[in-house]
Amino acid sequence: MFSLLEQSFFLLTSMAYDRYVAICIPLHYNVMMNKRTCVILAIFCCNIGTFNSLMYALLISQLSFPISSEINHFFCHMKSLLRISCNDSKNIAILITVDGIVLGFATFILILTSYMYIISAILKIHTSAGRLKAFSSCSSHIIIVVLFCLTSLTLNMKSETESSQEQDKILSMVYIALVPMLNPLVYSLRNKEVLKAINEVFSKFKN
Repeated sequence: MFSLLEQSFFLLTSMAYDRYVAICIPLHYNVMMNKRTCVILAIFCCNIGTFNSLMYALLISQLSFPISSEINHFFCHMKSLLRISCNDSKNIAILITVDGIVLGFATFILILTSYMYIISAILKIHTSAGRLKAFSSCSSHIIIVVLFCLTSLTLNMKSETESSQEQDKILSMVYIALVPMLNPLVYSLRNKEVLKAINEVFSKFKN
């Protein structure tokens, strides 16, 4: 699960960089975002998530668990496993927090930095049509970033309380189920053919 989270964070950061190059330095886009660069970014995102996941798998394998135990979650979430462990898992819990700060917030800050430059470049466009077109190319990515990053960071960084397990389940379902479900819809809304098909459906209902 942590592998998927880390990969998603870095993929969203790579997409933010892609939008930055496309809007802020469009004349260099084909040179900077060529096939080789895209492959390198994809491999890096996959590898960083895999190595991070292997680290947690090794740490969890050193813990012992009751013979009969039930996890109060929809899946084997890291924090839920630590709660039922027979060992002292404070060090792993601290590592999760540090990992969330270093990787989670670092990528989130990079995304925010990219969009600061993007917004600055959009505001310099003289025509409203040009500004709208530039912003529409980023809107779908912004929606996914807000939904995914804020929910996942909140889940891994929030303090433990009596009701935290129920909150964990709700927050995890947002970035595990809701965000992937919305991905095709959000990104397809940029497709003119999809928008045309949606308008045709709505026009039939109106008639």
